[in-house]
Amino acid sequence: MKRALVGGRGSVFTPSDFLDVAARSTVDQALSRLAKSGKLRRLTRGLYDFPKVHPQLGPLSPTPDDVAKALARETGSQVQIAGARAANALGLSTQVPAKSTYLTNGPSRRVVLGKRVVDLRHASPKHLIAPGSAAGTVVQALRHVGASRAADVVHVAVRWLSVSDKKTLASNAIQAPAWMRPTLVSIANAMPSEVDG
Repeated sequence: MKRALVGGRGSVFTPSDFLDVAARSTVDQALSRLAKSGKLRRLTRGLYDFPKVHPQLGPLSPTPDDVAKALARETGSQVQIAGARAANALGLSTQVPAKSTYLTNGPSRRVVLGKRVVDLRHASPKHLIAPGSAAGTVVQALRHVGASRAADVVHVAVRWLSVSDKKTLASNAIQAPAWMRPTLVSIANAMPSEVDG
């Protein structure tokens, strides 16, 4: 419980997050006991959270990103938001998909949390460029909206990415499909003032 408290309300974890403290069977028993007592919440098999509580609504659902990161930690893998969520994160789309899709170099897994679905899809390295970074989100947003909206992606991403994010993008652009590379390089090399006006 101390470890969950350190993570704070809203934190999501799996039994593997506690294997440095005790053996798996002991961890499983402790998590089960804490869930039964209401101190923690069991979201699905092998996935728990220390929920944020709203005064009127009660316990809130964890964020899809926190769920995806917990699942990735369990398998020692990386995740990256993909598709419509990546475009939405950059403000290129107002659509908020009910299903939160992530690409991962770990196993595919789907978690249903009420009306929300967190979908981890195993992807090859060529589809998982700079995973877990803002640069990776830009790559996924561009992949989603396509070449016809490349200028929109440049306009937004130049302001959205930090200098270090742009360096990450520059060093990973070579892994992207040929049609994406010129756009990614122009984002990596542009200064925000260059796209104003």
